[in-house]
Amino acid sequence: MNFLVHPYKSDDYDGILAVWQATGLGGAHRGDNREVIERTLAHGGAFYVLQNNDNKQIIGTAWITSDARRLYLHHFGIIPEFQGQKLSHLLMKQCMEFTQQQKLQIKLEVHQNNLIAQHLYEEYGFGYLGDYKVLIVREV
Repeated sequence: MNFLVHPYKSDDYDGILAVWQATGLGGAHRGDNREVIERTLAHGGAFYVLQNNDNKQIIGTAWITSDARRLYLHHFGIIPEFQGQKLSHLLMKQCMEFTQQQKLQIKLEVHQNNLIAQHLYEEYGFGYLGDYKVLIVREV
């Protein structure tokens, strides 16, 4: 199989939603939609799509937002049938290249039970931030 990572294009959106649904990463219930993606891109973010070039299926996503002080990695995932094949490295390398170009810190959240993802992130230099608790207000 032949895989390619490319920057977000508006017509990728339906495939992105399919990835998010298969992985539980995002969707309208979390405030994620096409307009939000495009707004974050306009403010210095990046969005990468991992595609199976054999059939053009989108199989993974990585979304980076910026507050101009630090970058945040969101919605990093690959649909289950393609997990365990080291494809996450294709996405992560692209994310880290973007981070180096921006010369900003990058931060992410990962579920404490997702040991496979934690191992990947540690391979790329991410470290535990301490005893911080993450809090959020979703409905404003």
